[in-house]
Amino acid sequence: MTIRIGIDLGGTKTEIIALDASGATLLRRREPTPVHDYDATLALLSRLVGDAEREFGARGTVGVGTPGAASPATGRLRNSNSVCLNGKPLRQDLERLLGRPVRIENDANCFALSEARDGAGQGAEVVFGAILGTGVGGGVVIGGRVLEGANRIAGEWGHNPLPWPQRDEQPGPLCYCGKTGCIETFLSGPGLARDHEHHAGARLDAASVVELASGGDAAAAGTLARYERRLARALASVINVLDPDVIVLGGGLSSIDRLYDTVPRLWGDWAFSDVTHTRLARNRHGDSSGVRGAAWLWNEL
Repeated sequence: MTIRIGIDLGGTKTEIIALDASGATLLRRREPTPVHDYDATLALLSRLVGDAEREFGARGTVGVGTPGAASPATGRLRNSNSVCLNGKPLRQDLERLLGRPVRIENDANCFALSEARDGAGQGAEVVFGAILGTGVGGGVVIGGRVLEGANRIAGEWGHNPLPWPQRDEQPGPLCYCGKTGCIETFLSGPGLARDHEHHAGARLDAASVVELASGGDAAAAGTLARYERRLARALASVINVLDPDVIVLGGGLSSIDRLYDTVPRLWGDWAFSDVTHTRLARNRHGDSSGVRGAAWLWNEL
């Protein structure tokens, strides 16, 4: 049996999946990620792979998705919210433990790859995967392969400024990256909640705002309308640069049904074209997209 193994290495949980050659799921498990312990994290990854391979009696390819990316200068991980990984040669150490090559990619790239391979973007030549969750990230897949870029930051649209800002959006909230007005500060879950508190005076999380809006609350509906226009502007800037066939949304806010009707009707006001054929799609694989994409990092079997 030939298997692809994917690992989603998160800050609080680590998930492993095994796929057969057709992409069918053979195994899927989750365990807590060791907190602030790099060596224990390596041991967990090695054990999960070993357990899976013993169960199926087969040796698999291994791909890992994680926040952050390897520096093109040092090969060491950077920008991960699991801070114990930053500055560490994760790929090299894991290869040493497993005795084989390992491929590691940013988790947003893995999401985009999964949806391009056999998800909502299947069959499309150019797919942009946009993560709308606690943070905002993105990944680009062209011809079935992840676009990494010279600096390994392709798709990081969340840390561009919100395009075509309105007067009351300037200079914008302070972002953890040190700049103000980043797309992430407006389109993340906390960003939506912050905007609602600013305009309505009520401190609610994003899910509560969405629920209120669906029930007819005028203030919450206004918050979602502002969010939709901001998302339309942000995605129009992606369309202007990348011109993708499909944009697939992931993360918690991708569950807002009205986005898929409203945003494409709006983004034509900013897209530099007289017609916009780009399709906006909800992800097909949900919270398993990232770990499936890690497995698909090895396309050749």
